Amino acid sequence: MRESVIERKTRETDITVRLDLDGGGKADIQTGVPFLDHMLELFTRHGLFNITVSARGDLETGYHHTVEDVGICLGDAFADALGDKTGINRFGEATVPMDEALVSVSLDLSGRFCLVYKPGIRKIKIGDFNLGLIREFLKAFAEETKMSLHINSPYGRDPHHVVEAVFKALGRAMREAVSIDPRVKGIPSTKGTL
Repeated sequence: MRESVIERKTRETDITVRLDLDGGGKADIQTGVPFLDHMLELFTRHGLFNITVSARGDLETGYHHTVEDVGICLGDAFADALGDKTGINRFGEATVPMDEALVSVSLDLSGRFCLVYKPGIRKIKIGDFNLGLIREFLKAFAEETKMSLHINSPYGRDPHHVVEAVFKALGRAMREAVSIDPRVKGIPSTKGTL
């Protein structure tokens, strides 16, 4: 069973994440941040994970703490559910169009953190959601998962379409990377550890 439950409580947030890597794309996302909820539902659906997120945060001060801490908890959940990473593909990639936007995601569950995020977005907000928080979420998620994550959008006019394609592509790339390949014996690294 490649599952995990992560609970994190601080003065700013109270978060529980439940993850099943081998689910069917079922999402129950309640963060108090509607735009983040929508993006995480897309990630869950396209990754074919089962994810439940229950978060309460100090939203009266803005969305930053909640968005970042959900990224931390989700990353912790993936790291925990993957264990020692025996038999996984390790690498994943996906390119997803969303109308006029195109996004490519490549990742390596290497045990080392790196984030390259080039969304090509000029707009600062969608509704009351600051798009800079997407980078903060991705940084926290990649750092806690301990992966190298590269996201690039060569073009896209509508920022909503770009960000939506980011989360769809991220879900598909993660699904590929965490999948078990029966031909992989042990940990997929010449070092013997990830």
